[in-house]
Amino acid sequence: MNEDRRHVDIDGIYRQLSLEKIPWNVEEPPEALVALVESGSIKPCRTIDLGCGAGNQAAYLAGRGFSVTGVDSSAEAIRLAQENAAGKGVSCLFVVADVLGDVRALGETFDFAYDWGLLHHIYPEQRKKYVANVHRLLSKGGKYLSVCFSEQDPQFGGVGKYRKTSLGTVLYFSSEDELRELYEGCFTIIELKTIQIAGRAAAHQANYAFMERK
Repeated sequence: MNEDRRHVDIDGIYRQLSLEKIPWNVEEPPEALVALVESGSIKPCRTIDLGCGAGNQAAYLAGRGFSVTGVDSSAEAIRLAQENAAGKGVSCLFVVADVLGDVRALGETFDFAYDWGLLHHIYPEQRKKYVANVHRLLSKGGKYLSVCFSEQDPQFGGVGKYRKTSLGTVLYFSSEDELRELYEGCFTIIELKTIQIAGRAAAHQANYAFMERK
């Protein structure tokens, strides 16, 4: 894998493009997240949104009584998320942070962590560190939802583990088996399945993993 293709300026994407042109920026909350909330599987609690982007899902959860901290590596995304939450009349804390860095700087633990479409931006050699960081951020028994593109997804050429998007980002497409192996050391897997999720241009096949911290 060419290292030069991995280092894409995500902050630059947020600065140069309108939110309507950023494919992962979908304003409506995803059905899978809504289902967890409406079923009571996840009740209002201290929540961290990992890779929060413009804060759409953080604002959704805050509007339903969750205490939400959103983190993203892009300062511009965090600025947009703050504006988004203010415009919707909800209160969230948004922080510029590297999910592969020292997350202890966030200074607290959470009862629910989720990443929607973040993991496919994280390559296999970085994933154990990332999962360990999620584990560190959660209180014992805390829940974790991760949704990332499946290797079965027909988009971006439809073949290969690494696929390049129109924005120049290079994503990694996972199998259920490799995710099970990744998670099982830190989490008890409640449900791992392949689902269809909405995208701005087309639907995607995605791996859905709902877990509990050991």
